[in-house]
Amino acid sequence: MNNTLAGALPKERSNPVQRVRRKRSLRWIMPWLYLLPALLSIGYWVYRPLLQTVRLSFYEWNMLPTSPQVWMGLKNYELLFKLPDMSQALLNTLIYTVGVLPFSLIIPLAIAIATDNIGKRSRTLYRALVFVPMIMAPVAVSAIWSWLMNPMGGLINKTLMALHLVHDPIRFFSDANWAIWSVTFITGWKLIGFSTLIFSAALSGLNKEYVEAARMDRASRWQIIWHVLLPLLSPTIMFMAMLSTLFAAEWSFSYINVLTQGGPMNSTTNIYYLLWTYGFKTFSVGSSSAAAVVVVFGSSLIALGFMKLSNKLSFYDN
Repeated sequence: MNNTLAGALPKERSNPVQRVRRKRSLRWIMPWLYLLPALLSIGYWVYRPLLQTVRLSFYEWNMLPTSPQVWMGLKNYELLFKLPDMSQALLNTLIYTVGVLPFSLIIPLAIAIATDNIGKRSRTLYRALVFVPMIMAPVAVSAIWSWLMNPMGGLINKTLMALHLVHDPIRFFSDANWAIWSVTFITGWKLIGFSTLIFSAALSGLNKEYVEAARMDRASRWQIIWHVLLPLLSPTIMFMAMLSTLFAAEWSFSYINVLTQGGPMNSTTNIYYLLWTYGFKTFSVGSSSAAAVVVVFGSSLIALGFMKLSNKLSFYDN
């Protein structure tokens, strides 16, 4: 009996230690178990197609299951940068990126600051109205603006001619000098609501004590905006600048596809439309995949640069 009790004592003493170890292991594993569905979903729907795209960029294939995939190596990348449309597409991508910035940063920021002090009910209604263009389908938006900008009886041309600002109707989508700016304007107009909502939410979360302290020091409205609100909003401004720079050309794709089809004379095509053209019009999967890899690589470098710039320029209220 004594031997039995003696053998049982060490086991009883070891149980609490084992329980602590199990709890520690569970604490380490549990967060990953919660994240596992999201990680598997991202891996399957994002990184798996990305890896397949990288692989296909080294082959020539016409997307038919029965046709062979011919190894091309780096030739797809060489041909991509030798395309006559590539330089124009890259230039247009830059124009879309820079042209959208006033609509995604300056105008929404001014609207959000100007309407920050209105009543709660009015603010809710105003935010809902401003956000309406963002939830509209791009095809519907394209149809509306195509009617408004129509050279034959469009409301904008009628108004301009009635005010004697122009003598002949402006061909917004068929004139190479106007087409890219028309698409840029429509893309930016649709983004105003989204950006305004983001800036309004950021303003609501600011510590108002800074503003009150500035008012007590007799700071003017402009001084409060420049020296208090803008520094506190700098993380949001940098975030929206990065978002606009990365996705401006992509957001304009729908309007290019519906309104101009890349014309006239490739004046509105960009890198995304070029990627779509080679992938789904000519079925050159290799060239399209190479263009996609270049876009992802360039976007990653831009995002990395913005993250480093944000760490230096952003002010955080700690």
